[in-house]
Amino acid sequence: MKRRNFIKTAGAAATIPMVLNGMNLSAAPMSALFSGIDPYSDKVLVIIRLSGGYDGLNVVLALDQYSNLSKLRANILIPEAKALKISTETGLHPAMTGFHQLFQDGKLSLVHSVGYPNQNRSHFRSTDIWQSGSSANEYVNTGWVGRYFEEDHPRYPEGYPNGGFPDPFAITLGSTVSETCQGTVGNFSLTLTDPFNFGKLTQGKETLFPETPYGQELSFLRTSISQTNQYADVITAASKKGKTLATYPTSNLATQLKNVALLMSGGLKTRVYVANLGGFDTHANQVDSSDTTRGNQRELLFQLSEAIKAFQEDIRQLGLEERVMGMTFSEFGRQIKSNFSLGTDHGTAAPLFVFGSCVNKQILGKNPEIPATVPDQTGVPMQIDFRDVYGSLLQDWFGVSETDIKDYLFANYTHLPIVKNCAIATDTEDFTFEETSVKVYPNPFHEVSRITFRLNASAWTRVSVFDNIGSELQVLISQQMGAGDHQVEFAGRDLPAGIYFCRIQVGREVQTMRMVKI
Repeated sequence: MKRRNFIKTAGAAATIPMVLNGMNLSAAPMSALFSGIDPYSDKVLVIIRLSGGYDGLNVVLALDQYSNLSKLRANILIPEAKALKISTETGLHPAMTGFHQLFQDGKLSLVHSVGYPNQNRSHFRSTDIWQSGSSANEYVNTGWVGRYFEEDHPRYPEGYPNGGFPDPFAITLGSTVSETCQGTVGNFSLTLTDPFNFGKLTQGKETLFPETPYGQELSFLRTSISQTNQYADVITAASKKGKTLATYPTSNLATQLKNVALLMSGGLKTRVYVANLGGFDTHANQVDSSDTTRGNQRELLFQLSEAIKAFQEDIRQLGLEERVMGMTFSEFGRQIKSNFSLGTDHGTAAPLFVFGSCVNKQILGKNPEIPATVPDQTGVPMQIDFRDVYGSLLQDWFGVSETDIKDYLFANYTHLPIVKNCAIATDTEDFTFEETSVKVYPNPFHEVSRITFRLNASAWTRVSVFDNIGSELQVLISQQMGAGDHQVEFAGRDLPAGIYFCRIQVGREVQTMRMVKI
């Protein structure tokens, strides 16, 4: 078994998280089979979790779908005239003036309808999937960032910090460590609330522990306390040396990002920061009853947009801009139909943002197609697999090979052109898929429908069919296919009448088509 596969699937015992003086420790049985070391990269990734599952249709406004959206969510829909346009067909929520400016400045990339097949609408389970970088039917005990670090530092936390790696690999802003950074033995992330307010943890006297599981846990705990104290010294020194230059708004997320800029400017070599903005589980009062541009979601989006804008301006003034890439994610999107409580319920895919001076200014994917009527619980169909976003950042920002990404993250990984030339150079792809050639006939269908499409060159192709709540019902094609016209049949005679979605992925290009069974 390959080392990466072992790391991903090993049944590590459940870790025991503890927070002491703002620093997280994780105690678990110690097992390290491999060794290796790799020089620091100066690249930094900032991950912002939008907790609760946010309503992407009111964040990224599909202006070309407003006729049908007004029928399905009239009580919460943002007025078309209020949209902050980033293209003729797409706008942002009017509270997101900071994001609008970043897009105009070429520092924001929008990725449409990001999710995964067989979407789980549980907050806890879907968060596990996003943090582990796994499929919906896998239960993985490590995080996708943790596996990345563990490949070159498999003995961690034993022997760390050291002369080659004196700084924490990752920092979670807040009081709870992020499972995104979980390794097989320990979590590569430390929690941080106030970089100026650390106290030494009591380590106790050196003593011999019994050769029992209990003794091993105590030994590991003391090692973790020693490690925490050493990291605390490094963080405190960086915070005293660092500075910030931009003016930040008053919000929790802004404070988190300000601390990132402070520590980076102070010389801390931490490579991943995880921040959090909660409150997106807007089943009720998502908008104000008298003005849909106001309400709970507006306040959250304003905080998000203004905090990231201030952070981006800060690192620009500090001369750190080309070292930092950031991304947002949420565990799921919301349903297309609004509810009667001025809110939305758990759905499937949602837009994702990547920000920084090294992103391609672009809109990846298309506005989701919104029918005039949809069954209850219908979510936005997935266009982009979230693991393709993760893998593209690992490849282009941290220099991980495509082979390794397919090995320990996603076997069907497809590179996305998110990062531009100021990062590690990557290969480019010519567009091979004629999206206008896609036809679904008959549609509506009773028993069988035929899907046709044209490729301009040979390419890996996947064609699958989803139901309206995001379950992948059938994979029709998943293979390398040659140039030319292609046709595949979908036999849906045993399915109940309703709306389905055909998803065609050719390389990094994706087309989603609605299918109606009668």
